[in-house]
Amino acid sequence: MKSLTGKGISIEEALRWASFCFKEAGIEKPRDEAEILLALLQGWDRLKIFLGRSTILEEKKAAAFAAAVERRVLGEPVAYITGRKEFYGLEFKVNREVLIPRPETELVVDAVLEWASGREEDICGVDLGCGSGNLAVTLAYHLPQAAFYAVDISAEALRVAQANAVQHGVMQRIHFCRGDYFEALSEIEPPPLFNLVVANPPYLTAAEIDALPATIRDYEPRLALNGGLDGLKAYRSILKGMSRYLRRPGLMALEIGASQGRDILALCRSHSFFHTLTLLRDYQELPRVILGLY
Repeated sequence: MKSLTGKGISIEEALRWASFCFKEAGIEKPRDEAEILLALLQGWDRLKIFLGRSTILEEKKAAAFAAAVERRVLGEPVAYITGRKEFYGLEFKVNREVLIPRPETELVVDAVLEWASGREEDICGVDLGCGSGNLAVTLAYHLPQAAFYAVDISAEALRVAQANAVQHGVMQRIHFCRGDYFEALSEIEPPPLFNLVVANPPYLTAAEIDALPATIRDYEPRLALNGGLDGLKAYRSILKGMSRYLRRPGLMALEIGASQGRDILALCRSHSFFHTLTLLRDYQELPRVILGLY
């Protein structure tokens, strides 16, 4: 890959160079990728990048952009290069210890906010496998009457989630616990009772992980992707542990894999605590979220 060298490099020259590098690497929409990456590194929006094309980049910023382009050419996701990702209108810190938040998961937030609308009682929720905290933090941000527990087996992920809770002013209403789903709460007496349970657990099989694009397979944490032999291990664990922690009436909202709707509905029906189960589809009409009222 050619280097971006020399003083007096304009934004337009830097973008052309990055676009060439991305095109050579087979990255789709190379100019768009270049503009997005430079805008994020500059802390600008793309309109400002467009209007400022003749602006000369500071030497340090040009060097930082060149390093970022090299990482992207090697396959690293933009979110990890810049250290942030937008989710439901909020900016989240991310690194390679956490899964990158995705638009499909916003359906969980939509469903919970609709359920919570007009409720007078307090909400006590738990986010199981919180990762970056995008679900717990976003819901706490939009539901000032809610308190949350955020659980993850990874200490590094919990540190990222805590930083995001501080950033968005909800740290006081989220209690962070390390452990495997409900087992993380097993030593708390009396046990907390939840009228809201949310999770985006790992749901891919080993074969599905191997078939992922390298930009996901080689960079995002396998712990947050691997759902066991049939992709359902996490769901079995969550449902097995729920009964001790239910506060009725309540809602469970789980993100699922696109092929798992029938199997996870059957798992949910095998437990007696749901009186209504609903399968929501995403913007591509694929099964994406299961809602259980209890």
